[in-house]
Amino acid sequence: MSHRSGRHFLQIPGPTNVPDRVLRAIDHPTIDHRGPDFAELTRQILPGLRKVFKTAGPVVIYPASGTGAWEAALVNTLSPGDRVLMFETGHFAALWHEMAKRLGLEPEFISGDWRTGADPEAIGQRLREDTEGSVKAVCVVHNETSTGVTSRIGEIRKAIDNAGHPALLMVDTISSLASIDYRHDDWGVDVTVAGSQKGLMLPPGLSFNAISQKALKAAEGARLPRSYWDWRPILAANENGFFGYTPATNLLYGLREALAMLLEEGLDNVFARHQLHAAATRAAVEAWGLEVLASNPREYSGSLTAVVMPEGHDADAFRKTVLDRFDMSLGAGLGKLKGRVFRIGHLGDFNDLMLAGTLSGVEMGLSLAGVPHRKGGVQAAFDVLTGAGGSAAATADAGR
Repeated sequence: MSHRSGRHFLQIPGPTNVPDRVLRAIDHPTIDHRGPDFAELTRQILPGLRKVFKTAGPVVIYPASGTGAWEAALVNTLSPGDRVLMFETGHFAALWHEMAKRLGLEPEFISGDWRTGADPEAIGQRLREDTEGSVKAVCVVHNETSTGVTSRIGEIRKAIDNAGHPALLMVDTISSLASIDYRHDDWGVDVTVAGSQKGLMLPPGLSFNAISQKALKAAEGARLPRSYWDWRPILAANENGFFGYTPATNLLYGLREALAMLLEEGLDNVFARHQLHAAATRAAVEAWGLEVLASNPREYSGSLTAVVMPEGHDADAFRKTVLDRFDMSLGAGLGKLKGRVFRIGHLGDFNDLMLAGTLSGVEMGLSLAGVPHRKGGVQAAFDVLTGAGGSAAATADAGR
């Protein structure tokens, strides 16, 4: 293979680019995970994680992908045959639904069109009908990575409360945590699921459960089998700075550095940066004459933008052109969206110039692949980034 000059543009919606500070932190001698230095590392990490989740409660760390954290949320709180209400927002919501079935739960799937988020009114109506309290949990994906749609968790919490229903609320934030405003405590979430490889700017390999007191109480009577995923021994060991298993020690060094970077920038600034980049990307898509998959402006994602291909054109062929010519990876369409959309990731350690390069690669790729479009998408994005097309802050806020 011949050498390709320059850097690869990894513009999928996760795993994201790992910043140099995090890479240098991971490149650290492995230490004794039963020793005092490691205990101090844990004591530094857990408070920072609570700030990012916006919770005063415990956060459990697993050496696993986000899929493991999905399973942990279910098996720690539920029993065989429990009914779980889920909403079909996209490919990952469908995978979580399939997992629930395999674990012996009875998931009820409210169908969706993959262009809008979970409907608070539909959830509230279903819970009002559940006068016997058969639904034990509501599971929602906050930011659906396959579609670029963000569900309104605060409104879903209100719908559950207005229905007077005791169901637990579980939320997947794998592609939203540390990228899009999220409030575990304020929104009354009982279990938040997250992963390391997106907004937290780490390689894959860590996953998380943020846990409410209500969820801890539910865990006392839960009867689904659990061993590795059991919260109890982990929380007990964490009290002294340790884990009940061999942790991913070097990734935890990287996590400490990533948390420091997020808090140095300020979470509100992180969220505003993501919203600005999302608004600039949507401006480019509109200028090209293409269509954003998300249909409700209130649910536009700050993490990624899914773009619908014109009829008769294959998104995967376009992505291959971009990869071959410009060494840039764009996200594929997943599930029923295969070949129909491509996804532009704009999350994590990402700035204006990186977005400009990304959108330039997309616009050149559209021309080379023969995809019908208008010129000027990159300029439209520049206008948003520089404020030439109006207030950049107002443009960014439009997607919130």
